[in-house]
Amino acid sequence: MDSFKKRKKSFLYKYKPGQIMVLGFAGVILAGTLILMLPISSNSGEITNFFDCLFTSTSSVCVTGLVVLDTSLHWSVFGKTVIILLIQIGGMGFMSIGALISFIFGTKINIRKRILLQESLNQNQLSGVVRLIRRVLIFTVSIEFVGALLLSIVFIPQFGLIDGIGYSIFHSISAFCNAGFDLMGRHSGEFSSMLMFYNNSIVVLTLSVLVILGGIGFPVLICIKYNKLKFKKYDLSSKLAIITTIILLIIGTMVIFCGEFSNASSIGTMSIVDKLKVAFFQSMTARTAGFATIDFNSFRANTLFVLIVLMFIGASPASTGGGIKTTTLAVIFISVISFLRNENDINVFKRRVDVLTFRKALGVFFIAIAIFVVGTYVLTITQNEKFGLMQSAFEVSSSLATVGLSMAGSSNLNLFGKVFISLLMFLGRVGSLTVFTYFMNDTVQNKIRYPEEKILIG
Repeated sequence: MDSFKKRKKSFLYKYKPGQIMVLGFAGVILAGTLILMLPISSNSGEITNFFDCLFTSTSSVCVTGLVVLDTSLHWSVFGKTVIILLIQIGGMGFMSIGALISFIFGTKINIRKRILLQESLNQNQLSGVVRLIRRVLIFTVSIEFVGALLLSIVFIPQFGLIDGIGYSIFHSISAFCNAGFDLMGRHSGEFSSMLMFYNNSIVVLTLSVLVILGGIGFPVLICIKYNKLKFKKYDLSSKLAIITTIILLIIGTMVIFCGEFSNASSIGTMSIVDKLKVAFFQSMTARTAGFATIDFNSFRANTLFVLIVLMFIGASPASTGGGIKTTTLAVIFISVISFLRNENDINVFKRRVDVLTFRKALGVFFIAIAIFVVGTYVLTITQNEKFGLMQSAFEVSSSLATVGLSMAGSSNLNLFGKVFISLLMFLGRVGSLTVFTYFMNDTVQNKIRYPEEKILIG
């Protein structure tokens, strides 16, 4: 027992927080893969292919929602339970689950574990991180419970008591964790998502609220709870996350509504109210979750391009969603405005954004752009004819931003494509910067400062 504690302690102290994050998520994915391979996990009672299980486990832990096997049709009750547990672990973060276990058994959370929690929640300060994680756990359970109750109003009458309760819990967790997994394949066709509920206000609004709450970020939810609607008291990150989210939801909804208004293949034949419902839902889910109330292949190319951009942006920091994050976009946008105004500092809401924050935002943005471009190119040359330029760009953006929407269908990926998309999902959930810093040394302080020289720009 003592030797185990020593090995555990040496593991925590041997690696940097970012490295432990990478190894921890990878470990959970591998464990999920092995469990899903068991005969008890499939409806047929047979062993499922390793790479299909790896893809499913990665998609679950990385709360993406891309699937190569229909969740409802292929997996048994045990398999579905494993998937939803992986989604919960991935959405909250494995360090949060570790903290929950510590709370249950009354064990102390030492400084090193607090640092890991700080890293997993993307916090700037170490103080109050344990209190924050308690609130995160309470928020998660409360919101998912209420979401399940609301969904049960529709699911129990439609699917029966047992299935209705199970479906309600599954989809509530999947929505709040921004995973986008669904169990509707057995009722409305394979890989059908939520198409059968496109005009059901209870389902659409409940899922929308769950996804938005999960994607806005836990620090924002806590900030709103303790400051109510007093926007001036919110911290700068919360202000930027809220405003950017609202703007993106409005722009996305209007672009989809106007772009597809007369398209009979998508929403053209629907009523105005149903058109708005579908447009809003797809604007919301494109940034964070993989639910769909319409077939994306019926959308026009210009609308699909906007969806790719929305997926690329993603959710907010310390949330259950992916993407470059709303605050990253906000910082870059504000910096451009400051440049156009010829201002020395990057100012917003009477606060100055520090240079390190701007550099990090710029780094995240350009690394994501590079991965997106390379990933799209790789997919177009390695997959079959179903993955054209638009389909490949859509798949890469969806996986990198852990969204879970697909045009060509992830089930049509070959072996290389499944592994490649799994890697992109992993990069998107853990964070490209976190993964790259795994292989880097600590920050190096230059001993020599060289003379400054101007570079021609523009």
